[in-house]
Amino acid sequence: MTEYRFHPMTEEYAAEISTWKYPEPYSLYSMEHSDEDIAELMNGDYFYALDMQNALAGFICKGNSARVPGGVQAGLYDDADVMDMGLGLRPDVTGRGKGRDFLLEGIAFLKERFEPKRLQLVVALFNKRAIAVYERSGFVKGKKFSSKVGERDMEFVAMHFTGG
Repeated sequence: MTEYRFHPMTEEYAAEISTWKYPEPYSLYSMEHSDEDIAELMNGDYFYALDMQNALAGFICKGNSARVPGGVQAGLYDDADVMDMGLGLRPDVTGRGKGRDFLLEGIAFLKERFEPKRLQLVVALFNKRAIAVYERSGFVKGKKFSSKVGERDMEFVAMHFTGG
């Protein structure tokens, strides 16, 4: 049974997502509720997800919007057969066992809609909670690299989907 339904981003949901604030150490995923954040979410690469109660549960993104700047120098984005993906759950839903279903349904949506040959995502290396979800969902760790987040360097890891 499908728990989430994905749809092209709307301005209403982009504005709501741009207000989400994550607690430390996950605050790097928070947005500033700026016009730039909303424009980014409306660029065609983002899809919002509603849960079974029609509440906004999260979003997924693809392509350039899912890429981390340091990954360019690391050569992560050179393979045209690989679709980059990213995702975000509503802050109050994180850490409650919803991530794996959300991720797998997001993958199914991307595969059905865009038919990518392969999928990869990038995650901050400190985010052990997300990495565990990704590994349980069929992703394996690949290249590690560093990227600027604000004023500091952060370590990231690329993960490649090997599951069905």
